[in-house]
Amino acid sequence: MLVYMRGAGDLASGIALRLHRAGMDVVMADIAEPTCIRRTVAFSEAIRCSEARVEDACARLAATPDEARSIMTPGDIAVMVDPAAERVAELAPDAVVDAILAKRNLGTTMDMAPVVIGVGPGFTAGVDCHAAVETKRGHYLGRALYEGSPIPNTGIPGIIAGVGADRVLRAPADGPFECVRAIGDTVCAGEVVGRVAGEPMRATIDGVLRGLLAPGVFATRGMKAGDIDPRGDASFCTTVSDKASAVAGGVLEALLHFSR
Repeated sequence: MLVYMRGAGDLASGIALRLHRAGMDVVMADIAEPTCIRRTVAFSEAIRCSEARVEDACARLAATPDEARSIMTPGDIAVMVDPAAERVAELAPDAVVDAILAKRNLGTTMDMAPVVIGVGPGFTAGVDCHAAVETKRGHYLGRALYEGSPIPNTGIPGIIAGVGADRVLRAPADGPFECVRAIGDTVCAGEVVGRVAGEPMRATIDGVLRGLLAPGVFATRGMKAGDIDPRGDASFCTTVSDKASAVAGGVLEALLHFSR
């Protein structure tokens, strides 16, 4: 089975990793300058660095569909710059998974492939996808929906170790992002972890810096540019999250459900 994935951020990468381990070929697509902050577990880093590894899987950047096929032949994941999904027709995948997580549908339709799955808010099973998967933390996280839609976006980050919105770091100004600390570092509240246009971005809580915008990426004031994990375990920075694993299970279920 060939799966084309829209989005290559950390949650999309958790899905891709599970599909890859299940024996599927995976092509991922993202924008030319990804804004993912959990870069140590995101295959989108292949766009910036030509290659990216998440746990035991490797992804490599492909310029064309033929190059993507050659990357998948030995068992790697292919990553392409294709934000508008213009390569879908040429690749002719068995399934399309939209895991952009834009909280709205950015052009995915049911006729893109025999099976189309929408991840998170903005999709309705039976309307713009064959199945949708819940991404909100809680009782329904990871559930595959064959009718209806995931819970609408609340704009409130999920709670980790009792901390919600305070664990998210926001860009203090408009401009290219500058890293001061690195993902995996232990930081204290008030410490400068990055800068934008000379303005400091400070840690909001104590913990491990789990996510940070890539250096040079243009940030806008208020944009999510970092993430602190209050649990303080640096190993969580290099492994797929519980949320991504749960959502990946729902995607895998839906793919197998429709491929029977």
